[in-house]
Amino acid sequence: MMFNHKVMIVLFLSVCIDSFAFAGDRIRVRSSDEPFDAFAVRDKLLEDHEWQESLRFQQQIKMIEALPLGCVLFQQPFRYYTCGRQFYRPYSSDNRQVFVQIDPVQN
Repeated sequence: MMFNHKVMIVLFLSVCIDSFAFAGDRIRVRSSDEPFDAFAVRDKLLEDHEWQESLRFQQQIKMIEALPLGCVLFQQPFRYYTCGRQFYRPYSSDNRQVFVQIDPVQN
């Protein structure tokens, strides 16, 4: 059975378009009347970048799946938990939340 060239081109283009739809990060389209704070996005990206850099430079990364009892949540300067003398920051890894030990936070 022979395919028409037009059918082959349509099949090829549909496969390409589908593969582009699933590649990379999520794209969110906003309407022009929806408020948008570019500075907040910039600040969040900078905070995430600094967090990634601090993890990269840490000598040994200690990750736990559950916090010990008695940990206290703090929201500033970022979201973290203090558990006695240990400090942990929540982190998503492989669609699950883990806690990464961080250096003591200076307020």
